[in-house]
Amino acid sequence: MKHILVPTDFSTQAGYAVDLGAYLARKLNAELTFLHVVVDGTLPTVHYTGEVALPDMQDRLFVLKLIEKGKEELAEILKRPDMKDLKVNTELHVGDIYYGVKDIISQKNIDLVVMGTKGSSGFEEFIIGSNAERVVRHAKCPVLTIHEPMKALKIERIVYANSLEKPEHSCASVLKDIQEAFNATIHLVRVNTPNNFKADHDSLPLLEKIAENSSLRNFELHVYNDATEEAGILNFAEQIDADMIAMATHGRTGLAHLLTGSLAESVVNHTHRPVLTYVDKDI
Repeated sequence: MKHILVPTDFSTQAGYAVDLGAYLARKLNAELTFLHVVVDGTLPTVHYTGEVALPDMQDRLFVLKLIEKGKEELAEILKRPDMKDLKVNTELHVGDIYYGVKDIISQKNIDLVVMGTKGSSGFEEFIIGSNAERVVRHAKCPVLTIHEPMKALKIERIVYANSLEKPEHSCASVLKDIQEAFNATIHLVRVNTPNNFKADHDSLPLLEKIAENSSLRNFELHVYNDATEEAGILNFAEQIDADMIAMATHGRTGLAHLLTGSLAESVVNHTHRPVLTYVDKDI
């Protein structure tokens, strides 16, 4: 892993991502880029009658103040003691947060995005979502989300949740880099549910094959029974006191996403642990 991106809006949750991003960059000897996006609401808009509404000068001045404030906040991040001796860059963009992140991922060949999220639940989760969820769903590299501070900056036990439906290779490289840097154990787990049950003597050989194909080392295999996949992943992570969860997300959008949802995004919303996700278009 060579380059880590940490988008930040300077919120408390974004601060947790800054902490984790710096820690990972040091352990992995990776370059670190912090990105702040100023959302510009002053662009001209067209009314349904065809009339063009132009922004007033006061709105423009407000955006300029946000830009200056963003530059100051990014400069403060660089002064932190944990940035010493790291290769660190800052970027400030004006526009849409999601597209700002997407552009930097492509331009700088980002290997991992570390992103803070507030999480959500209930009606808010169903209707609104978050920028972090959007990045999780579409990013062309793995995304590590965090919305609570880690009890300690350590990664010793990683839950790697796998459905056994098809081989998943997309996150193996980043997962192995993290494992090697922290000498962590990967707990490869398949969750059994009443609607999707598979006997251990069938599941364990398939898990073994996945570990072999992904060239995993220092791993343990598990089959965990629970009412739903999400509950199983969350409860298993709690049982072994995991430091991180890794899993695929389907990357679907629109009606397909609304109807089926995303297990990975739901786990991101409901766990206090960092979650490493990667898009598998075939799920």
